[in-house]
Amino acid sequence: MGKEAHRFLEVERNAIREIGFHEERALAAESLFSLSDEFMGSRGYFEEGYSGKSLRGSYFNGVYDYAREKTPNAYKGIVERTHYMVNALDYWKIRLLADGERLDLGKVRFSEFERSLSFEDGLYSRSFLWTLGNGKKLRVLIERILDYENPHEARQRVWLESDSPVEIDLSFLLDFDLPQWGKESQFHMWRKDDSFPAIRAKTLFTDILLGGAMEAVPSLPLKGERVEGRKEVGTRYRFLLEGKASFERRACSLHSRESGKRDLLARALAELSERKDRTFEDVREGNRLFLNRLEERGRITIEGDEEDLQGIRYCMFMLNTTYSGYSDRDNVPAKGLTGEAYSGHTFWDSETFCLPYFLFTNPKAAESLILFRIHTLKEAKERARMLDCRGACYPVATLNGEEGCALWQHASLQFQASTGTAYALYHHYNVTKDDSLLLKGGMEVLLEISRFLLDRGQWDQERKRFGYYAVMGPDEFKMMVNHDSYTNLMAKFTFELTLDFFEMMRKRHRSLQRLLKREGFGEKFLEEIREAADAMLIPFDPETLLYEQNEGFFSLPHIDVGSIPESDFPLYSHWSYDRIYRGDMIKQPAVLMHLFLFLSTTRKEVLERNYDYYEPRCIHESSLSPSVHSILASALGREEEALRLYGFASRLDLDDWNGNTGEGLHLTSIAAAWNTIVYGFGGFRSDGRELSLAPYLPRKWKSYSFRLLVDGKRLETRVEERKVVLLALDGPVDIVLYGEKRHVEGTYEAPIPDRA
Repeated sequence: MGKEAHRFLEVERNAIREIGFHEERALAAESLFSLSDEFMGSRGYFEEGYSGKSLRGSYFNGVYDYAREKTPNAYKGIVERTHYMVNALDYWKIRLLADGERLDLGKVRFSEFERSLSFEDGLYSRSFLWTLGNGKKLRVLIERILDYENPHEARQRVWLESDSPVEIDLSFLLDFDLPQWGKESQFHMWRKDDSFPAIRAKTLFTDILLGGAMEAVPSLPLKGERVEGRKEVGTRYRFLLEGKASFERRACSLHSRESGKRDLLARALAELSERKDRTFEDVREGNRLFLNRLEERGRITIEGDEEDLQGIRYCMFMLNTTYSGYSDRDNVPAKGLTGEAYSGHTFWDSETFCLPYFLFTNPKAAESLILFRIHTLKEAKERARMLDCRGACYPVATLNGEEGCALWQHASLQFQASTGTAYALYHHYNVTKDDSLLLKGGMEVLLEISRFLLDRGQWDQERKRFGYYAVMGPDEFKMMVNHDSYTNLMAKFTFELTLDFFEMMRKRHRSLQRLLKREGFGEKFLEEIREAADAMLIPFDPETLLYEQNEGFFSLPHIDVGSIPESDFPLYSHWSYDRIYRGDMIKQPAVLMHLFLFLSTTRKEVLERNYDYYEPRCIHESSLSPSVHSILASALGREEEALRLYGFASRLDLDDWNGNTGEGLHLTSIAAAWNTIVYGFGGFRSDGRELSLAPYLPRKWKSYSFRLLVDGKRLETRVEERKVVLLALDGPVDIVLYGEKRHVEGTYEAPIPDRA
């Protein structure tokens, strides 16, 4: 594969830790030490400022803006003005001078550097010994924590200690001067409160108000003075440090998209006042309880390999704190709230990679993910019109429901978000047997997606085969291809699902039938999608059992992906754009992705033939790729390969395998790492008629376990050397184990069968 791990963190079960400052990994560390509570998030940048490489990033879910300028285009359907999550309010900022010397770890002398992030309570801690120019030494400890129970709030503690008297000048600031894309702030119309450190600003084009208020409380009897600039406000303390001193800052942030535009600063100040007695340690304890509640529903353990355990625990911590269904108007940004790459947009990854995790650990969050697509149906219909089609085309990349991708070859040619939304509606109903989401608009979404797919697809000249021309499937190294197998297969699935669900829903809900008929979804429409589904061109050879990824793929020039040097990664940065299209190299699984989504009904010999053909051609340039391959390798009994790819998936960011962790974490890949354990080693299947398990134990591990919510009840699966133990923790659970139906009450044990 030509890729290498760049490891610089300690291996621990319940934390990540950096001992000694690794300047060359500074940007990656900022991403890895990010904090989020779904409402807001920030990178692990240095509060005091840093003259080295840094992205001082602070983000709020749903706070976005449009690009300052349009990019006029003569061609219809191409986005002229993208939108993106804005770099917003810095509520961690401090300014520290000691004996007149300003703290900047890019310029001062320091030692004993250490920082850590705890998975148990979300505490981020950084400490070092600062040697001043005059020889005095000042020990500095800075701690941060977000309040998961009160997601508008952030807490910060600064500890200072010196064995010599030192003149300290310390300011705590709220700062709106965070550059977007390294340029200028996307906010204007700043307003400050006259009597308290509080500030408000407005986005340039979306008119979203964002405001924050703070209070800093010293351990010493000190009086602070107000400081402010055009875009910042805060409190300054000047004193002689003799021994120790500490400060605790409380900050509250609100935005008008959630709270309305009236009295934003007054509300922020009121929230600070309401929780004035809630201490830093109270927040830590509350966070422990919050995270423990989530872990109780989805706990994973691994005995026998600390690196593998740390990898999945980091993934679950980041996933749980990034998204928990707080708002059904937001989705999972591909980078979470950890960087500006991907503009804060969500992709089809949410429905295919993130949804399974939430379906079986946090059903409310799963429902919120799907409701985001239901709420943005209007925008999806507008996007279809831009592409000269009827129906609904969900955007390739979006934050607000509109298409945010200005690259036409992606935005106009990829339909994975639309078929992924259809699959999410299927997956949710298949697991829950609850049709409430279909009643809340899901059925209309499904019909409108089918209407788009019917309009966008075409019949051949003899009107015998239906399919898709000039498209781009999941493998983004193939552009303007005909009959991409994933696209055609998922369109066929969507048509057939629409027919099945329509029949089911019109029998159950007569009023829904009348409503949908008014929208033009009558018998004629149903007959048209039935005809298209039956005639769908599927490029499958029954003799070789191979799916051709797209028409002409088998005749493409071959590229030996193993011969590509590590220095060429990421390829988008080192190869000319057209070069990546000129061969059979695959960015991420396409044929194999479809087989993954329908593993319950995929014949093993079909899976094996296609895996052996496509896996050697995959460069894993997508962070989602390793997990799919690991799961399929497990299904084929290739344990060593599955475990190697699991390590790649679960530690993709921790070890910076793709060399781009500094741009932000890969949140959807983090969800995919969970899939790798549960669907891979656990042999879990949720796409068929019944939920089933077929776990095995990788030879490197002594044991592992995972929990799932099945019908709202916790089922724990423990896999040991020779046996699997199922524990129904909240009452009886029905599950298929190794092909046999089991009614589990209490504890059930079974031997692990021979996988040969």
